[in-house]
Parts: sequence; C-alpha cells; structure tokens
Amino acid sequence: MTLADTPHTTPLDAARRVVIKVGSALLIGEDGAARDARFKSFADDVDALRRDRKDVVLVSSGAVALGRGVLGLGEGPLKLEEKQAAAAAGQARLMRAFDAAFAPHKIATAQALLTSDDTENRRRWLNARATLETLLDKGATPIVNENDTVATEEIRYGDNDRLAARVAQMIGADVLVLLSDVDGLYTGDPQSSSEAKHIPEVHALTPDIMAMAGGANKHAGYGSGGMATKLEAARIALTAGCATAITLGTQERPVSALANGARATWFIPDLSPETARRQWLAGTLNPSGEIYVDAGATKALRGGKSLLHAGVTAISGRFERGDAVAVIDPDGETLGHGISAYSALDAEKLIGRQSSDIEPILGYRGRPALIHRDDLALTASVSHNPSLSSASGADVS
Repeated sequence: MTLADTPHTTPLDAARRVVIKVGSALLIGEDGAARDARFKSFADDVDALRRDRKDVVLVSSGAVALGRGVLGLGEGPLKLEEKQAAAAAGQARLMRAFDAAFAPHKIATAQALLTSDDTENRRRWLNARATLETLLDKGATPIVNENDTVATEEIRYGDNDRLAARVAQMIGADVLVLLSDVDGLYTGDPQSSSEAKHIPEVHALTPDIMAMAGGANKHAGYGSGGMATKLEAARIALTAGCATAITLGTQERPVSALANGARATWFIPDLSPETARRQWLAGTLNPSGEIYVDAGATKALRGGKSLLHAGVTAISGRFERGDAVAVIDPDGETLGHGISAYSALDAEKLIGRQSSDIEPILGYRGRPALIHRDDLALTASVSHNPSLSSASGADVS
C-alpha cells in the first residue's frame, strides 16, 4: 500500500524525510490509558511513508500523561519533580505502546530523549544527529520525546512542536507534520464567526499571520503547546527549508489523509533544506580555526566529497569538535566553512594520516571524515560546480 490512494500534489509527494509530531491528547485518553487504535493508525501511516521510500521520525508526547496515573498523581498542575517522576514512569509505557503498534509492520522503533541542550550545543547536536541518522540507515523509526525526567525549566523546550521543528532542522527533513485537534490556521474563531476563514497556504510568517495565533487558535492542541507554538515551530522549519503542515490528527490515518488532500495549513519555504543548510554554514558561522589542505583534497572538496585527514597539511586555531572552521587551499584561499568532527588537538595528531590510523593514534574509533560533505559549504567562487549539488561518490582525500 502506498501513501496516497488518489492523485493529489502536496509537499509530501517529493519529500525524502518526514518528521511527524503527535501530541498527548491524540494518544492518551481521559482515563490516562493509551489509545491503542490511534497508535495503530500512526504506525500504519509511518509504514506507508516508508514504503514510499521516505525516512520518518516521530516526535511524540504522552509519557507524563501515562505516568501520572501509574503514580497516582491525579489531575491538575504537577510540581517539576512530580512531572519528572511521571515522565520516568510513563516513557517505558509509551514506547511499549509504539512497539506493539509497529510490530505487525516488522518496523523496529527506537527511543531518543532530547533536551534543548542537545539541539543548541553544537557537539551534542552532532551526536544526536549521528544517532538519528544511524537509526534511519538501519531501518528503524526513531520515537523522539523531550527528556522530561532530567530536564529543568531552564533547559526545556516546553512543548514538542518546537522540539519537532529542531529535529526536522537537525536531520534535514523536507516536511514537518504537526498533528493537532484543529485542521489548520484560521483568520478568526470559526465557532463564533462566520467570517473566519481557513488558511490553506502560508508563504511568509508576517506579523498578521503570527497574530492569528490568538482567539480560537490560541488553544489549538492540548498539553503545553497551542497555535502560537505551532507557528513558532513552522518558523524554525521554514528557515531550514522544511515545509510544515498543521492538520487534524483525530481522523483515521491522518498523514495519508493529508497526502490525499485533507484540509490543512501548509507553510511553504522558499528554499530547499540543502540550500538552507549551506547558506547557514557559509554565512552565519564564525570560524574558530583553519584547516589547510593539499591540492588533492581541494579537488575532492570541489567535487562534493568529504575532507579526510590524509588531505590535511596543517591546523591553526583552537577549536573543539562541533566548532566551525575555515578550509584553506594550497594558495591560501578560503575554500569554504565547515563543522569539524574533531578538536584541533586531535585533528593535528591525524594530519596526513589514513582513516585506519585514527583508532591506534587517538585510542577511540573516530569518524572517517574530518569534515563531512554535509557539514561543508564552499565559497561562492567554487560552489558553482554542478557536482556539489549531488555530492555523490566515495569520500577521498
């Protein structure tokens, strides 16, 4: 079975990677128990996406809602320590429900708990991205949630809409789907005004659009979110070149319904995730050091390959893993900016060495590339090379 049963064009059609955010109210009943039918519906949708050769990450709430009943915490606001305890008790049950729903499709699920530090701190961002990438490469479906068990108010996202947007940004997703209890953004309160109109597409988050988060839209979504947080999530995703849809999650197989034209508000970016990422790498990072490369590495980088240690001739500056660096060619010209997978200290030990030398020298199995091609943006003078857009082939120094 494929995702779309009838011809209809949405950003989902061409998407390579999709992040789906599911809120507590969609998964957990008023009695505090998991809605098994909803879990099954979402698993069916993920299976259909995967059959269309799309990578899928689920960002799911529900741990606190499941855990508070187990611990007898009752209704009403929870203290921070109570919320952390509820999350600890509920997260295992949440994953158990997802495992049961995905089992008929023979899809492995994997838990990934994040805090805001994991997407704001560059080194932790790299680690989190590498984990999600590996899970996707191995055919698993990551189930992401905020790590409420350890997160304090100072390091919390506060809602999973923004967490989902950060995850979409992290993995270069093409589409973010925010499943809600409403079918999109309205100009006013549709329940009290016949003048309120549904907005099918948004191409720019103007002040007028952001102001629409009030009124009936204000309370869209349960939990700690709402329409304001959904618009903020859409803003984050748009800057990463990721299209966002807000649609009704209570309908049967909501993502398939979305692909078939179900009512939603689509937020459409004006650039692709790859273009957005390269612009960010090229224009917003201040290099903490320089990596000098030889002619062979220069040619390989211009051909869209990663930078291996064998092509490095010198290291300058003090930088850590995850910091931005400038790549300098043999003529002293800046080839581009990238994110280093090694600290300056470790990178210097590996100058001119092969990938097989990394573990004997450093004592741990590091990554083959000093700068992966996905973390490198060449300067305008060399980025016109057509091969950069495909960036295919084996890495060479």
